[in-house]
Parts: sequence; structure tokens; C-alpha cells
Amino acid sequence: MAVDLLWPLPDLRKPHRIWNLGVTLVIPLVGILSKLTTTCLNKFDVYNRKTLFKALEQRPVGCPLVTVSNHGSCLDEPILWGNLKLRHLLKARSMRWSLGAHDICFTTPIHAVFFALGRTVPIVRGAGVYQKAMDFCIEQLNNGQWVHIFPEGKVNMTGEIIRFKWGVGRLISESKICPIVVPMWHVGMEKVLPHDPPYYPRLGKRVTLVIGQPLMLDNIVRDLKSSGKSEVEQRKHITDIIQGEMYLLRKEAEQLHSQNT
Repeated sequence: MAVDLLWPLPDLRKPHRIWNLGVTLVIPLVGILSKLTTTCLNKFDVYNRKTLFKALEQRPVGCPLVTVSNHGSCLDEPILWGNLKLRHLLKARSMRWSLGAHDICFTTPIHAVFFALGRTVPIVRGAGVYQKAMDFCIEQLNNGQWVHIFPEGKVNMTGEIIRFKWGVGRLISESKICPIVVPMWHVGMEKVLPHDPPYYPRLGKRVTLVIGQPLMLDNIVRDLKSSGKSEVEQRKHITDIIQGEMYLLRKEAEQLHSQNT
């Protein structure tokens, strides 16, 4: 069967039973391997983990969730989710949707199917905020789902300050119900998978992951929409707020990481 590399995801309103079976197999399998990596093969120091658990388990019915994190390694997805509880990893249909670079994750039919079954959505970098992947993620948020995004838009190999892409602002401003936003910052994942060859995962590395407090942006989004500001201005304002919170979290994560290494 031919696979559309540009969009390997089916119509989720009527997915084939084989697709559903694939999702229920791939998500737990990758989740268990990620958990093995975080608990046995490396040392992860995770702070405020319960904040994320509460957002996953106790948010109101139908309320969407957006998690945002820095992007330090090609293994950020899915390894960081090994820090979830096993019951989260085994429940495929409540796991996150994540945006993955089309030119990296969806280059062959096998890769495309695998990543799609793992709830990864092909994003075309440079194509802007109005593309199919973003529309799809907004639709999932409107269904009360969880979407994860790396707003830097690429693996940050130098650790420099990169202006966040405005796609995260669109996800929040155009959701019918304003999502709960949980920021995350990690340090050390570039040691688990270095940026220089040979490219293979390392063992025994220390990683620090700090979960920030949820951002409740309902009032801000409401005020922006009633202020007459353009959609571009709204997206920029929301993204700026998230970026500010993220870089405060970065300072905390780097300080904690230096204390533990």
C-alpha cells in the first residue's frame, strides 16, 4: 500500500482497525523503551513531576493540554516521556501528539508509518503557521487532547537563545477552549545523544528536567481577542509570554543541573 510521505495520518474520525491496533502497539512499546532509558540506563533528576501528572489526569473533561519544552537532542522525543508513569505510557489514546520535522521523520514509508503511529505529526519547517499539521493539532486540542511542541523549531545545538516560533501562539489562541500550558526545560539530553558523530545513544548520563507551573492564559487570550489586535499580534503576544516563562525555567534547570553534576 502506498504511503503519502507528506501526510501519512488517516482520517481519525474513521480510522481503520489496523491503524488503531498499530497505535496501541507502538505507543506503549516506545514508552517502555523510553522508561528503561530514563530509569535504568541514565540518571534523570525530575523536578515538579506531579505538576505534569495533575495536568494529565485532573484537568477538566474536554480541556486541552499543551506542553512546551526546549529541544536539545533528536531523542527528546520520545525519551523525556519515559519519566511518565507506566499507566500513562500504556494508554495510547491519551498520550501526546507531537510535531516532528517532515524532512527528518517522514523521509521513507517505514519511517512515516512508524512516526505517525507514534502520534507524531509531520510539520514542514519554513511553511509558516498555516499548514496542515497546525490545523490538525488545533483540531486535536478542540477534542480535549494533549499536544507537545518544541517552539524553538529545531534542535538547538549551541544552546543559544532562539526566538520561539509563533505556531505555539496559534495553537493557544485558536483553540475553542484555552489549553492548560505546561512549560518544561531539560539540560543534558545532548549528552545522551551527542550532536557530533558517532551518532548513537550514550549510557550513564545525567539529565535534569524541570516542570514549570501551569500557565492559565484564558484571560489573556480573551483580552487579546476583544482588544482588536490582529491574529499576528495575538500569536506574538502569547508566544512572548511563553518564551519569557521558559527562559526563567531554563535558569532554574541549569542551576539544578550544575549542583547535581
